[in-house]
Amino acid sequence: MHTVVVGTSGVTASDVLAVARGGARIELSEEALAALAAARGIVDALAARPEPVYGVSTGFGALATRHISPELRAQLQRNIVRSHAAGMGPRVEREVVRALMFLRLKTVCSGHTGVRPEVAQTMADVLNAGITPVVHEYGSLGCSGDLAPLSHCALTLMGEGDAEGPDGTVRPAGELLAEHGIAPVELREKEGLALLNGTDGMLGMLVMALADLEMLYKSADITAALSLEALLGTDKVLAPELHAIRPHPGQGASAANMLAVLEGSELTGHHQDDAPRVQDAYSVRCAPQVAGAGRDTMAHARLVAERELASAVDNPVVLPDGRVESNGNFHGAPVAYVLDFLAIAVADLASIAERRTDRLLDKNRSHGLPPFLADDAGVDSGLMIAQYTQAALVSELKRLAVPASADSIPSSAMQEDHVSMGWSAARKLRTAVDNLTRVLAVELYAASRAVELREGLSPAPATQAAITAVRKAGVEGPGPDRFLAPDLAAADVFVREGRLVEAVETVTGPLR
Repeated sequence: MHTVVVGTSGVTASDVLAVARGGARIELSEEALAALAAARGIVDALAARPEPVYGVSTGFGALATRHISPELRAQLQRNIVRSHAAGMGPRVEREVVRALMFLRLKTVCSGHTGVRPEVAQTMADVLNAGITPVVHEYGSLGCSGDLAPLSHCALTLMGEGDAEGPDGTVRPAGELLAEHGIAPVELREKEGLALLNGTDGMLGMLVMALADLEMLYKSADITAALSLEALLGTDKVLAPELHAIRPHPGQGASAANMLAVLEGSELTGHHQDDAPRVQDAYSVRCAPQVAGAGRDTMAHARLVAERELASAVDNPVVLPDGRVESNGNFHGAPVAYVLDFLAIAVADLASIAERRTDRLLDKNRSHGLPPFLADDAGVDSGLMIAQYTQAALVSELKRLAVPASADSIPSSAMQEDHVSMGWSAARKLRTAVDNLTRVLAVELYAASRAVELREGLSPAPATQAAITAVRKAGVEGPGPDRFLAPDLAAADVFVREGRLVEAVETVTGPLR
Protein backbone atom coordinates (compact mmCIF):
# COMPACT_ATOMS: atom_id res chain seq x y z
CA MET A 1 0.00 0.00 0.00
CA HIS A 2 1.18 3.50 -0.82
CA THR A 3 2.63 5.43 2.14
CA VAL A 4 2.56 9.20 2.60
CA VAL A 5 5.27 10.60 4.84
CA VAL A 6 4.25 13.81 6.60
CA GLY A 7 7.02 16.27 7.43
CA THR A 8 6.92 19.89 8.52
CA SER A 9 6.00 20.94 4.97
CA GLY A 10 5.68 19.66 1.41
CA VAL A 11 2.28 17.93 1.44
CA THR A 12 0.86 17.84 -2.10
CA ALA A 13 -2.55 17.49 -3.67
CA SER A 14 -1.54 13.98 -4.73
CA ASP A 15 -0.89 13.14 -1.07
CA VAL A 16 -4.36 14.36 -0.13
CA LEU A 17 -5.97 12.23 -2.83
CA ALA A 18 -3.91 9.20 -1.87
CA VAL A 19 -5.08 9.38 1.74
CA ALA A 20 -8.65 10.51 1.15
CA ARG A 21 -9.53 8.27 -1.79
CA GLY A 22 -6.76 5.70 -1.98
CA GLY A 23 -6.48 4.69 1.68
CA ALA A 24 -2.74 5.41 1.75
CA ARG A 25 -0.95 4.85 5.05
CA ILE A 26 0.61 7.77 6.88
CA GLU A 27 3.97 7.99 8.59
CA LEU A 28 5.37 10.94 10.54
CA SER A 29 8.91 11.93 9.65
CA GLU A 30 11.64 12.38 12.24
CA GLU A 31 11.72 16.05 11.22
CA ALA A 32 8.02 16.41 12.07
CA LEU A 33 8.37 14.64 15.43
CA ALA A 34 11.27 16.92 16.37
CA ALA A 35 9.33 20.04 15.37
CA LEU A 36 6.30 18.86 17.35
CA ALA A 37 8.42 18.33 20.46
CA ALA A 38 10.15 21.69 20.14
CA ALA A 39 6.90 23.62 19.73
CA ARG A 40 5.37 21.74 22.63
CA GLY A 41 8.25 22.80 24.84
CA ILE A 42 7.43 26.43 24.09
CA VAL A 43 3.75 25.92 24.95
CA ASP A 44 4.60 24.13 28.21
CA ALA A 45 6.88 27.00 29.20
CA LEU A 46 4.16 29.56 28.51
CA ALA A 47 1.60 27.48 30.38
CA ALA A 48 3.78 27.63 33.49
CA ARG A 49 3.81 31.45 33.50
CA PRO A 50 1.25 33.53 35.42
CA GLU A 51 0.47 35.76 32.41
CA PRO A 52 -2.55 34.62 30.34
CA VAL A 53 -1.84 33.37 26.81
CA TYR A 54 -4.76 32.91 24.40
CA GLY A 55 -5.54 29.28 23.75
CA VAL A 56 -3.06 28.13 26.37
CA SER A 57 -4.39 29.56 29.61
CA THR A 58 -7.54 31.44 28.54
CA GLY A 59 -11.02 30.70 27.27
CA PHE A 60 -11.87 30.94 23.58
CA GLY A 61 -13.60 33.34 21.23
CA ALA A 62 -15.75 35.82 23.12
CA LEU A 63 -14.72 34.02 26.35
CA ALA A 64 -11.02 34.70 25.84
CA THR A 65 -10.94 37.26 28.67
CA ARG A 66 -11.08 34.57 31.37
CA HIS A 67 -7.77 33.26 32.72
CA ILE A 68 -7.99 29.52 33.33
CA SER A 69 -6.17 28.03 36.33
CA PRO A 70 -3.83 25.05 35.70
CA GLU A 71 -6.13 22.48 37.31
CA LEU A 72 -8.95 23.36 34.89
CA ARG A 73 -6.99 23.44 31.65
CA ALA A 74 -7.35 19.79 30.68
CA GLN A 75 -11.08 20.13 31.26
CA LEU A 76 -11.08 23.28 29.13
CA GLN A 77 -9.52 21.43 26.19
CA ARG A 78 -11.96 18.53 26.49
CA ASN A 79 -14.87 20.93 26.78
CA ILE A 80 -14.03 22.91 23.66
CA VAL A 81 -14.04 19.70 21.62
CA ARG A 82 -17.29 18.45 23.13
CA SER A 83 -19.13 21.76 22.86
CA HIS A 84 -17.90 22.49 19.35
CA ALA A 85 -18.89 19.03 18.07
CA ALA A 86 -22.32 20.47 17.35
CA GLY A 87 -22.85 19.52 13.71
CA MET A 88 -26.24 18.62 12.32
CA GLY A 89 -27.68 17.14 9.15
CA PRO A 90 -26.59 14.28 6.88
CA ARG A 91 -23.20 12.64 7.25
CA VAL A 92 -20.35 14.02 5.18
CA GLU A 93 -18.67 11.62 2.76
CA ARG A 94 -15.85 9.41 4.03
CA GLU A 95 -13.31 10.85 1.59
CA VAL A 96 -14.03 14.39 2.79
CA VAL A 97 -13.52 13.42 6.44
CA ARG A 98 -10.27 11.63 5.66
CA ALA A 99 -9.04 14.65 3.70
CA LEU A 100 -9.81 17.13 6.47
CA MET A 101 -8.22 14.90 9.14
CA PHE A 102 -5.09 14.45 7.05
CA LEU A 103 -4.83 18.18 6.34
CA ARG A 104 -5.21 19.00 10.05
CA LEU A 105 -2.43 16.50 10.75
CA LYS A 106 -0.33 18.23 8.10
CA THR A 107 -0.64 21.55 9.96
CA VAL A 108 -0.10 19.94 13.37
CA CYS A 109 3.18 18.48 12.06
CA SER A 110 4.39 21.88 10.89
CA GLY A 111 5.61 22.67 14.39
CA HIS A 112 3.48 25.80 14.62
CA THR A 113 0.61 24.45 16.72
CA GLY A 114 2.18 23.24 19.98
CA VAL A 115 0.50 19.82 19.85
CA ARG A 116 2.43 16.92 21.42
CA PRO A 117 3.94 14.27 19.12
CA GLU A 118 1.74 11.55 20.64
CA VAL A 119 -1.44 13.41 19.62
CA ALA A 120 -0.20 13.68 16.03
CA GLN A 121 0.68 9.98 16.05
CA THR A 122 -2.83 9.13 17.25
CA MET A 123 -4.29 11.12 14.35
CA ALA A 124 -2.17 9.08 11.95
CA ASP A 125 -3.10 5.84 13.70
CA VAL A 126 -6.84 6.57 13.40
CA LEU A 127 -6.51 7.26 9.68
CA ASN A 128 -4.36 4.16 9.15
CA ALA A 129 -6.93 2.03 10.96
CA GLY A 130 -9.65 3.15 8.55
CA ILE A 131 -11.65 4.78 11.35
CA THR A 132 -13.70 7.70 10.05
CA PRO A 133 -15.40 10.11 12.48
CA VAL A 134 -19.04 10.91 11.86
CA VAL A 135 -19.09 14.50 10.58
CA HIS A 136 -22.28 16.34 9.71
CA GLU A 137 -23.21 18.66 6.83
CA TYR A 138 -23.85 21.79 8.89
CA GLY A 139 -21.67 23.43 11.51
CA SER A 140 -18.91 25.37 9.76
CA LEU A 141 -18.99 29.05 8.85
CA GLY A 142 -15.54 28.81 7.29
CA CYS A 143 -13.95 31.06 9.87
CA SER A 144 -11.96 30.06 12.93
CA GLY A 145 -11.65 27.10 10.63
CA ASP A 146 -14.13 24.33 9.94
CA LEU A 147 -14.92 24.20 13.64
CA ALA A 148 -17.76 21.69 14.00
CA PRO A 149 -16.42 19.21 11.41
CA LEU A 150 -12.95 19.23 12.94
CA SER A 151 -14.42 18.97 16.45
CA HIS A 152 -16.22 15.75 15.54
CA CYS A 153 -12.86 14.40 14.38
CA ALA A 154 -11.13 15.49 17.58
CA LEU A 155 -13.92 13.86 19.59
CA THR A 156 -13.00 10.53 18.01
CA LEU A 157 -9.37 11.00 19.08
CA MET A 158 -10.68 11.36 22.63
CA GLY A 159 -12.61 8.10 22.27
CA GLU A 160 -15.97 9.83 22.32
CA GLY A 161 -18.83 10.22 19.84
CA ASP A 162 -19.47 7.97 16.85
CA ALA A 163 -17.24 6.86 14.01
CA GLU A 164 -17.39 4.52 11.05
CA GLY A 165 -15.18 1.48 11.19
CA PRO A 166 -13.28 0.05 8.21
CA ASP A 167 -16.26 -2.25 7.57
CA GLY A 168 -18.57 0.76 7.08
CA THR A 169 -20.49 0.24 10.34
CA VAL A 170 -21.01 3.25 12.62
CA ARG A 171 -20.17 2.49 16.25
CA PRO A 172 -18.99 4.30 19.38
CA ALA A 173 -15.53 5.70 18.69
CA GLY A 174 -14.14 4.32 21.96
CA GLU A 175 -14.95 0.76 20.90
CA LEU A 176 -13.26 1.23 17.52
CA LEU A 177 -10.11 2.71 19.05
CA ALA A 178 -9.89 -0.16 21.55
CA GLU A 179 -10.25 -2.79 18.80
CA HIS A 180 -7.29 -1.28 16.96
CA GLY A 181 -5.15 -0.82 20.07
CA ILE A 182 -5.32 2.98 19.94
CA ALA A 183 -5.37 4.79 23.28
CA PRO A 184 -7.66 7.84 23.45
CA VAL A 185 -5.75 11.11 23.82
CA GLU A 186 -5.85 13.20 26.99
CA LEU A 187 -5.71 16.75 25.66
CA ARG A 188 -3.45 19.32 27.31
CA GLU A 189 -3.03 23.09 26.98
CA LYS A 190 -3.81 24.44 23.51
CA GLU A 191 -4.30 21.00 21.94
CA GLY A 192 -8.09 21.06 21.75
CA LEU A 193 -8.05 24.43 20.04
CA ALA A 194 -5.25 23.36 17.67
CA LEU A 195 -7.27 20.39 16.46
CA LEU A 196 -10.23 22.59 15.48
CA ASN A 197 -8.78 25.71 13.94
CA GLY A 198 -8.23 25.14 10.21
CA THR A 199 -9.55 25.43 6.68
CA ASP A 200 -8.97 21.72 6.20
CA GLY A 201 -12.47 20.64 5.14
CA MET A 202 -12.90 23.27 2.46
CA LEU A 203 -9.33 22.75 1.25
CA GLY A 204 -9.76 18.99 1.02
CA MET A 205 -12.93 19.40 -1.00
CA LEU A 206 -11.19 21.92 -3.28
CA VAL A 207 -8.34 19.49 -3.97
CA MET A 208 -10.76 16.67 -4.82
CA ALA A 209 -12.96 18.93 -6.98
CA LEU A 210 -9.93 20.02 -8.99
CA ALA A 211 -8.97 16.40 -9.60
CA ASP A 212 -12.48 15.57 -10.78
CA LEU A 213 -12.77 18.68 -12.94
CA GLU A 214 -9.48 18.01 -14.69
CA MET A 215 -11.07 14.83 -16.05
CA LEU A 216 -14.47 16.42 -16.68
CA TYR A 217 -13.07 19.30 -18.73
CA LYS A 218 -11.38 16.78 -21.02
CA SER A 219 -14.70 14.94 -21.19
CA ALA A 220 -16.45 18.18 -22.13
CA ASP A 221 -14.01 18.76 -25.00
CA ILE A 222 -14.83 15.26 -26.25
CA THR A 223 -18.61 15.64 -26.03
CA ALA A 224 -18.37 19.05 -27.72
CA ALA A 225 -16.38 17.46 -30.55
CA LEU A 226 -18.99 14.71 -30.88
CA SER A 227 -21.76 17.30 -31.06
CA LEU A 228 -19.84 19.30 -33.67
CA GLU A 229 -19.57 16.16 -35.80
CA ALA A 230 -23.21 15.26 -35.33
CA LEU A 231 -24.25 18.77 -36.41
CA LEU A 232 -21.98 18.64 -39.47
CA GLY A 233 -20.10 21.65 -38.17
CA THR A 234 -16.72 23.00 -39.18
CA ASP A 235 -13.52 22.34 -37.29
CA LYS A 236 -11.80 25.30 -38.95
CA VAL A 237 -12.63 27.42 -35.90
CA LEU A 238 -10.30 25.17 -33.87
CA ALA A 239 -7.20 26.13 -35.87
CA PRO A 240 -4.23 26.93 -33.57
CA GLU A 241 -3.51 30.22 -35.35
CA LEU A 242 -6.97 31.52 -34.41
CA HIS A 243 -6.44 30.77 -30.73
CA ALA A 244 -2.89 32.09 -30.76
CA ILE A 245 -4.19 35.62 -31.32
CA ARG A 246 -6.25 35.37 -28.11
CA PRO A 247 -3.68 33.56 -25.98
CA HIS A 248 -5.69 32.31 -23.02
CA PRO A 249 -3.98 29.01 -22.14
CA GLY A 250 -7.18 27.12 -21.34
CA GLN A 251 -8.82 28.14 -24.60
CA GLY A 252 -5.85 26.92 -26.60
CA ALA A 253 -5.83 23.62 -24.74
CA SER A 254 -9.54 22.97 -25.29
CA ALA A 255 -9.31 23.83 -28.99
CA ALA A 256 -6.30 21.54 -29.37
CA ASN A 257 -8.17 18.73 -27.64
CA MET A 258 -11.21 19.10 -29.89
CA LEU A 259 -9.03 19.24 -32.99
CA ALA A 260 -7.21 16.06 -31.95
CA VAL A 261 -10.49 14.27 -31.27
CA LEU A 262 -11.91 15.29 -34.66
CA GLU A 263 -8.86 14.38 -36.74
CA GLY A 264 -9.87 12.21 -39.68
CA SER A 265 -13.61 12.86 -39.41
CA GLU A 266 -15.77 12.72 -42.53
CA LEU A 267 -18.57 14.56 -40.73
CA THR A 268 -16.93 17.97 -40.31
CA GLY A 269 -16.95 20.70 -42.92
CA HIS A 270 -20.42 20.08 -44.35
CA HIS A 271 -21.82 23.41 -43.17
CA GLN A 272 -21.83 24.61 -46.80
CA ASP A 273 -23.72 21.60 -48.21
CA ASP A 274 -27.50 21.41 -48.62
CA ALA A 275 -28.37 24.20 -46.19
CA PRO A 276 -25.33 26.50 -46.22
CA ARG A 277 -24.28 28.13 -42.97
CA VAL A 278 -21.76 30.91 -42.71
CA GLN A 279 -20.84 29.75 -39.24
CA ASP A 280 -21.94 27.39 -36.47
CA ALA A 281 -23.97 28.45 -33.45
CA TYR A 282 -22.14 29.82 -30.43
CA SER A 283 -22.64 26.63 -28.41
CA VAL A 284 -20.53 24.81 -31.02
CA ARG A 285 -18.21 27.52 -32.29
CA CYS A 286 -17.37 28.98 -28.86
CA ALA A 287 -16.91 25.67 -27.03
CA PRO A 288 -13.13 26.20 -26.55
CA GLN A 289 -13.64 29.73 -25.28
CA VAL A 290 -16.10 28.66 -22.59
CA ALA A 291 -14.34 25.45 -21.57
CA GLY A 292 -11.01 27.27 -21.76
CA ALA A 293 -12.14 29.99 -19.36
CA GLY A 294 -13.08 27.25 -16.92
CA ARG A 295 -9.67 25.66 -17.33
CA ASP A 296 -7.99 28.97 -16.53
CA THR A 297 -10.23 29.31 -13.47
CA MET A 298 -9.03 25.88 -12.40
CA ALA A 299 -5.42 27.00 -12.81
CA HIS A 300 -6.04 29.91 -10.44
CA ALA A 301 -7.84 27.65 -7.97
CA ARG A 302 -4.96 25.17 -8.12
CA LEU A 303 -2.53 27.97 -7.24
CA VAL A 304 -4.64 28.92 -4.21
CA ALA A 305 -4.82 25.26 -3.15
CA GLU A 306 -1.04 24.89 -3.43
CA ARG A 307 -0.51 27.97 -1.26
CA GLU A 308 -2.98 26.67 1.31
CA LEU A 309 -1.29 23.26 1.32
CA ALA A 310 1.96 25.07 2.16
CA SER A 311 0.30 26.93 5.05
CA ALA A 312 0.10 26.28 8.77
CA VAL A 313 -3.40 27.42 9.71
CA ASP A 314 -3.98 27.75 13.46
CA ASN A 315 -4.69 30.37 16.11
CA PRO A 316 -2.59 31.11 18.05
CA VAL A 317 0.55 29.89 16.29
CA VAL A 318 3.97 29.05 17.66
CA LEU A 319 6.63 31.09 15.83
CA PRO A 320 10.27 30.04 15.40
CA ASP A 321 11.44 32.74 17.83
CA GLY A 322 9.31 31.27 20.62
CA ARG A 323 6.39 33.67 20.48
CA VAL A 324 2.83 32.37 20.53
CA GLU A 325 0.75 34.90 18.63
CA SER A 326 -2.92 35.28 17.76
CA ASN A 327 -3.73 35.82 14.09
CA GLY A 328 -6.48 35.62 11.47
CA ASN A 329 -4.98 33.01 9.15
CA PHE A 330 -7.89 30.66 9.80
CA HIS A 331 -10.22 32.87 7.74
CA GLY A 332 -11.37 30.87 4.74
CA ALA A 333 -11.81 33.71 2.22
CA PRO A 334 -8.98 32.70 -0.16
CA VAL A 335 -10.34 29.18 -0.50
CA ALA A 336 -14.00 30.20 -0.42
CA TYR A 337 -13.61 32.58 -3.35
CA VAL A 338 -12.14 29.99 -5.70
CA LEU A 339 -14.67 27.35 -4.63
CA ASP A 340 -17.41 29.77 -5.67
CA PHE A 341 -15.56 30.75 -8.83
CA LEU A 342 -15.36 27.09 -9.85
CA ALA A 343 -19.09 26.63 -9.26
CA ILE A 344 -19.75 29.47 -11.70
CA ALA A 345 -17.46 27.92 -14.33
CA VAL A 346 -19.07 24.50 -13.85
CA ALA A 347 -22.55 25.94 -14.30
CA ASP A 348 -21.54 27.67 -17.53
CA LEU A 349 -19.86 24.56 -18.94
CA ALA A 350 -23.00 22.56 -18.22
CA SER A 351 -25.15 25.28 -19.76
CA ILE A 352 -23.32 25.27 -23.11
CA ALA A 353 -23.39 21.45 -23.19
CA GLU A 354 -27.16 21.50 -22.67
CA ARG A 355 -27.58 23.99 -25.53
CA ARG A 356 -25.71 21.67 -27.87
CA THR A 357 -27.90 18.76 -26.80
CA ASP A 358 -31.06 20.77 -27.43
CA ARG A 359 -29.77 21.68 -30.89
CA LEU A 360 -29.20 17.99 -31.69
CA LEU A 361 -32.83 17.22 -30.86
CA ASP A 362 -34.49 20.11 -32.75
CA LYS A 363 -35.19 19.16 -36.38
CA ASN A 364 -35.17 22.86 -37.33
CA ARG A 365 -31.56 23.29 -36.16
CA SER A 366 -30.00 19.82 -36.36
CA HIS A 367 -29.34 19.86 -40.13
CA GLY A 368 -31.15 16.72 -41.13
CA LEU A 369 -31.37 14.68 -37.95
CA PRO A 370 -34.79 13.21 -36.99
CA PRO A 371 -36.82 15.06 -34.35
CA PHE A 372 -35.51 14.24 -30.87
CA LEU A 373 -33.33 11.60 -32.53
CA ALA A 374 -36.42 9.37 -32.43
CA ASP A 375 -36.76 6.16 -34.42
CA ASP A 376 -40.34 6.92 -35.51
CA ALA A 377 -41.07 10.47 -34.40
CA GLY A 378 -44.58 10.81 -33.05
CA VAL A 379 -44.81 7.17 -32.10
CA ASP A 380 -41.42 7.52 -30.40
CA SER A 381 -40.38 10.49 -28.25
CA GLY A 382 -36.68 9.74 -28.59
CA LEU A 383 -34.46 11.74 -26.23
CA MET A 384 -36.98 14.50 -25.53
CA ILE A 385 -37.13 13.90 -21.79
CA ALA A 386 -33.43 13.13 -21.47
CA GLN A 387 -32.93 16.77 -22.40
CA TYR A 388 -35.55 17.79 -19.81
CA THR A 389 -33.48 16.00 -17.17
CA GLN A 390 -30.36 17.72 -18.43
CA ALA A 391 -32.12 21.11 -18.33
CA ALA A 392 -33.25 20.47 -14.74
CA LEU A 393 -29.65 19.72 -13.77
CA VAL A 394 -28.43 22.91 -15.46
CA SER A 395 -31.07 24.96 -13.69
CA GLU A 396 -29.92 23.52 -10.39
CA LEU A 397 -26.31 24.31 -11.30
CA LYS A 398 -27.21 27.94 -11.90
CA ARG A 399 -28.65 28.13 -8.40
CA LEU A 400 -25.52 26.48 -7.00
CA ALA A 401 -23.42 29.13 -8.78
CA VAL A 402 -24.68 31.82 -6.40
CA PRO A 403 -21.59 32.58 -4.28
CA ALA A 404 -21.66 31.40 -0.67
CA SER A 405 -18.71 33.68 0.07
CA ALA A 406 -20.82 36.76 -0.68
CA ASP A 407 -22.62 36.06 2.59
CA SER A 408 -21.42 36.53 6.14
CA ILE A 409 -23.29 35.88 9.37
CA PRO A 410 -21.86 37.06 12.73
CA SER A 411 -21.20 34.57 15.52
CA SER A 412 -19.60 34.21 18.96
CA ALA A 413 -21.23 37.30 20.43
CA MET A 414 -19.87 39.42 17.55
CA GLN A 415 -16.25 38.39 18.19
CA GLU A 416 -16.34 36.43 14.94
CA ASP A 417 -18.25 39.09 13.05
CA HIS A 418 -17.16 38.31 9.48
CA VAL A 419 -16.99 34.76 8.20
CA SER A 420 -16.16 33.19 4.82
CA MET A 421 -18.83 30.47 4.40
CA GLY A 422 -16.11 28.49 2.65
CA TRP A 423 -17.41 25.13 3.87
CA SER A 424 -20.79 25.92 2.29
CA ALA A 425 -19.03 26.92 -0.94
CA ALA A 426 -17.20 23.59 -0.94
CA ARG A 427 -20.33 21.56 -0.26
CA LYS A 428 -22.26 23.12 -3.13
CA LEU A 429 -19.27 22.72 -5.47
CA ARG A 430 -19.29 18.98 -4.75
CA THR A 431 -22.94 18.86 -5.82
CA ALA A 432 -22.14 20.98 -8.88
CA VAL A 433 -19.32 18.66 -10.00
CA ASP A 434 -21.65 15.70 -9.53
CA ASN A 435 -24.34 17.30 -11.67
CA LEU A 436 -21.90 18.42 -14.37
CA THR A 437 -20.96 14.77 -14.81
CA ARG A 438 -24.61 13.92 -15.46
CA VAL A 439 -25.03 16.80 -17.91
CA LEU A 440 -22.03 15.66 -19.94
CA ALA A 441 -23.34 12.09 -19.86
CA VAL A 442 -26.59 13.25 -21.49
CA GLU A 443 -24.68 15.15 -24.19
CA LEU A 444 -22.56 12.06 -24.82
CA TYR A 445 -25.70 9.94 -25.09
CA ALA A 446 -27.38 12.31 -27.54
CA ALA A 447 -24.30 13.12 -29.63
CA SER A 448 -23.21 9.50 -29.99
CA ARG A 449 -26.69 8.52 -31.18
CA ALA A 450 -26.78 11.46 -33.60
CA VAL A 451 -23.38 10.54 -35.08
CA GLU A 452 -24.60 6.99 -35.67
CA LEU A 453 -27.66 8.36 -37.47
CA ARG A 454 -25.42 10.13 -40.04
CA GLU A 455 -25.31 7.22 -42.45
CA GLY A 456 -22.65 7.20 -45.15
CA LEU A 457 -20.19 9.40 -43.26
CA SER A 458 -17.59 8.04 -40.85
CA PRO A 459 -16.76 9.77 -37.58
CA ALA A 460 -13.20 10.47 -36.51
CA PRO A 461 -11.27 7.45 -35.20
CA ALA A 462 -11.22 9.01 -31.72
CA THR A 463 -14.96 9.68 -31.58
CA GLN A 464 -15.62 6.22 -32.99
CA ALA A 465 -13.51 4.81 -30.17
CA ALA A 466 -15.66 6.72 -27.68
CA ILE A 467 -18.89 5.46 -29.24
CA THR A 468 -17.65 1.86 -29.33
CA ALA A 469 -16.58 2.03 -25.68
CA VAL A 470 -19.83 3.58 -24.46
CA ARG A 471 -21.84 0.92 -26.31
CA LYS A 472 -19.77 -1.80 -24.63
CA ALA A 473 -20.54 -0.09 -21.31
CA GLY A 474 -24.25 -0.82 -21.77
CA VAL A 475 -25.42 2.43 -23.31
CA GLU A 476 -27.55 1.44 -26.31
CA GLY A 477 -27.57 3.21 -29.66
CA PRO A 478 -30.42 4.36 -31.95
CA GLY A 479 -33.71 2.46 -31.99
CA PRO A 480 -37.31 2.51 -30.78
CA ASP A 481 -38.18 4.05 -27.44
CA ARG A 482 -37.05 2.13 -24.38
CA PHE A 483 -36.61 2.67 -20.64
CA LEU A 484 -34.06 5.51 -20.77
CA ALA A 485 -32.99 5.81 -17.13
CA PRO A 486 -30.65 2.77 -17.19
CA ASP A 487 -28.94 4.07 -20.34
CA LEU A 488 -28.43 7.49 -18.78
CA ALA A 489 -27.14 5.93 -15.56
CA ALA A 490 -24.65 3.82 -17.52
CA ALA A 491 -23.49 6.89 -19.46
CA ASP A 492 -23.06 8.75 -16.16
CA VAL A 493 -20.84 6.00 -14.74
CA PHE A 494 -18.88 5.87 -18.01
CA VAL A 495 -18.06 9.58 -17.79
CA ARG A 496 -17.62 9.63 -13.99
CA GLU A 497 -15.04 6.85 -14.01
CA GLY A 498 -12.99 8.58 -16.70
CA ARG A 499 -13.62 5.88 -19.28
CA LEU A 500 -14.68 8.37 -21.96
CA VAL A 501 -11.32 10.10 -21.73
CA GLU A 502 -9.49 6.76 -21.62
CA ALA A 503 -11.25 5.53 -24.77
CA VAL A 504 -10.39 8.67 -26.73
CA GLU A 505 -6.79 8.83 -25.52
CA THR A 506 -6.14 5.36 -26.94
CA VAL A 507 -6.35 7.13 -30.31
CA THR A 508 -5.22 10.71 -29.62
CA GLY A 509 -2.66 10.15 -26.91
CA PRO A 510 -2.91 12.24 -23.71
CA LEU A 511 -5.26 15.20 -23.98
CA ARG A 512 -4.28 18.54 -22.50
